[in-house]
Amino acid sequence: MNPGLLAQLVLAAHVAVIAFNVAGLVAIPLGARLRWRFVRLRWLRLAHLASMAVVAAQAAVGRACFLTLWQADLGGGGAEAPLIMRVVNGLIYWPLPMWVFTAAYLAVFAYVIALWWLVRPSRHPSSGPR
Repeated sequence: MNPGLLAQLVLAAHVAVIAFNVAGLVAIPLGARLRWRFVRLRWLRLAHLASMAVVAAQAAVGRACFLTLWQADLGGGGAEAPLIMRVVNGLIYWPLPMWVFTAAYLAVFAYVIALWWLVRPSRHPSSGPR
């Protein structure tokens, strides 16, 4: 398969992971307030917690996200990336020092852990709060 196409697929996966993580940060407290049952699904909350744990751990050890590294390896230094790829890259890769991301990711992970206790996942979603 074309490495440029693979780089675009990795970028799409990266955007999906970012969207999942950000959506969870908003949907969980909002859903608790509005009594949405899905925000208490244990498997969904574990997936969100695990995803954010990976992000925080990578930042804590000073490593870039493995998806970022894969995309860079696949993209190479060849021809210019397609427009949509450049736009999306501009939205998710900010030119800030690594310590800013480390602090932000660790703070967000602490928030996700707090959400676990504030909006408890249900072992049986059908019997949980509505």
